[in-house]
Amino acid sequence: MYLAPGMDKFIVSARKYRPQNFSTVVGQSHITTTLKNAIKNNQLAHAFLFCGPRGVGKTTCARILAKTINCESKTPDGEACDQCNSCISFNEGISLNIHELDAASNNSVDDIRTLVEQVRFAPQAGKYKVYIIDEVHMLSSSAFNAFLKTLEEPPPYAIFILATTEKHKIIPTILSRCQIFDFKRITVNDTVEHLSEICTKEEIRAEKAALQVIAQKSEGCMRDALSILDKIVSFTNGELTYANTLEHLNILDADYYFKLLEAMQGQHLSDALLIYDDINRKGFEGDLVLNGFAEFIRNLLVCKDEKCAVLLEAVESFREKYKGVAKQTSTVYLISALNVLNEAEINYKAARNKKLHVELVLIKLCYLQQALELTSAEPAEAKKKLAQSSRPVAFRQIPSFQLRRSEGGPARAGSESGGARLMVESPAPEKKEPLPLPQNSTPAPAVSKKSPEITPPPTFGALSKIRQQFTNRSQQAEDVIKPLAEEPLQAAWKAFTKILRENKNSAVQSFERAVLVIKDKGLFEVITNNNLEQKFIEQEKRNLTDFLQKQFNNKALSLSIIVGENTQQEETGERTLTRKEQFMQISEKYPLVKELKDRLKLDLDY
Repeated sequence: MYLAPGMDKFIVSARKYRPQNFSTVVGQSHITTTLKNAIKNNQLAHAFLFCGPRGVGKTTCARILAKTINCESKTPDGEACDQCNSCISFNEGISLNIHELDAASNNSVDDIRTLVEQVRFAPQAGKYKVYIIDEVHMLSSSAFNAFLKTLEEPPPYAIFILATTEKHKIIPTILSRCQIFDFKRITVNDTVEHLSEICTKEEIRAEKAALQVIAQKSEGCMRDALSILDKIVSFTNGELTYANTLEHLNILDADYYFKLLEAMQGQHLSDALLIYDDINRKGFEGDLVLNGFAEFIRNLLVCKDEKCAVLLEAVESFREKYKGVAKQTSTVYLISALNVLNEAEINYKAARNKKLHVELVLIKLCYLQQALELTSAEPAEAKKKLAQSSRPVAFRQIPSFQLRRSEGGPARAGSESGGARLMVESPAPEKKEPLPLPQNSTPAPAVSKKSPEITPPPTFGALSKIRQQFTNRSQQAEDVIKPLAEEPLQAAWKAFTKILRENKNSAVQSFERAVLVIKDKGLFEVITNNNLEQKFIEQEKRNLTDFLQKQFNNKALSLSIIVGENTQQEETGERTLTRKEQFMQISEKYPLVKELKDRLKLDLDY
């Protein structure tokens, strides 16, 4: 438990160990060096803008700058002495030369006008009056405009320091009047070193792995890291270990992910489901498991290349294990698994049965390797077919068949088991004298009379269906593309319309009234009478395109839907009347309807 010197009241680490000079600021050396040089060379700007993520030291640097420029005896390095009257009054919070304004709660024009009026008065002691405006992006547009003139030409003794986490919300006229400093996120190594120093001062026993987990959880925010440290110290009574840190932060140990990956690569579905059940019993939600496993796969993918190994976000004790597992895992598998996990994490909120949703993801990942091997085998088969394209027709080979041919008789093929026989009649060859062979020629090799038996490949349950789909796809590719003509197009169109009618689809009438015009070998237009019919057909465009592509065996077949005039329907007089036209016809036929409308003063929605 942290206690301030001479006080019994608890002070959080973020306040107790707030840096008091530039040298103690963590991870922002590019900014502190610039500010110290500006102070030493007397080249201070009249307005600064400190922007960056939360908890990285923007307000802290603003206070240090305000204290340093009013210090009466600065050090040669450009630091405050912390011993003069100005530094002491600043440290005690009673300095009259430093004014802080929270723009989140004081964002009106009147607040800015009050600030501008205070700027007119010179400092009673010291050289500069410093105005620190925190969360400046919360100011209203009128407040920004009221602040422009003072910010552009302030008195020589006034310095403004603006701090914000959302730089894009500040108007350009303010940005152009300030010297901008961009703060960066604090690295994991810098955070670990700072936490280690605090643990040493407070006599806290902390494992380095635990501090690394805290640094990763804080995501570059030092204030969050110190807050987490305070909570875990209270939880563990001053002893930080890797195990209790994971338990307090509700983080799943990486060992579970290594076990899950091992089970998936070995296609041990039962082991993977049991591991997840163990994780679920410990109270970890499914989205946390999916997100953590995605980060685990990302770390493995990073470790595949030694140049990117510096991007690995893991504790040092697991780094070598990550590199070893990454070498044994293919890049294709990692990328595919990352896509599956990303999609599952997006759809997690919409799933009603959360546990089943995660288990389905684990099932996909267990059989992902087989799916990848199957898809990678398809190009090899395509190359083999391309090499054998010189053969006129690729007949299907039938296992365990023999070919017998008698002289002058029919050729017979039958199975050795004495089952059904295939009889192929061939005409008797004419008796001709054999042609003399040319010199230096060798007779053709004898053809084997018995073809080798072919054993069908073993099936793996659902994989046989996938193989059958690839086989059907390759057979369809070999079929001849049917030309796009008017009669077969009309027939296919009527067939699809019949399907819609059987399904009681509301687009049937729009399909019956449409006119088809062929524009190209693989393109035709669908001309509709109005926008409503066009929308009905566009709703079924995807199913219609798939249906027509199958009918014509042409994957490049496409269509366009436009609104035009249908001359056939104009000749027959078939046209749907609008509501206004229907009411006019009814009024002409029944005048009392119009009289009733006028008496009741009704307005019709046309």
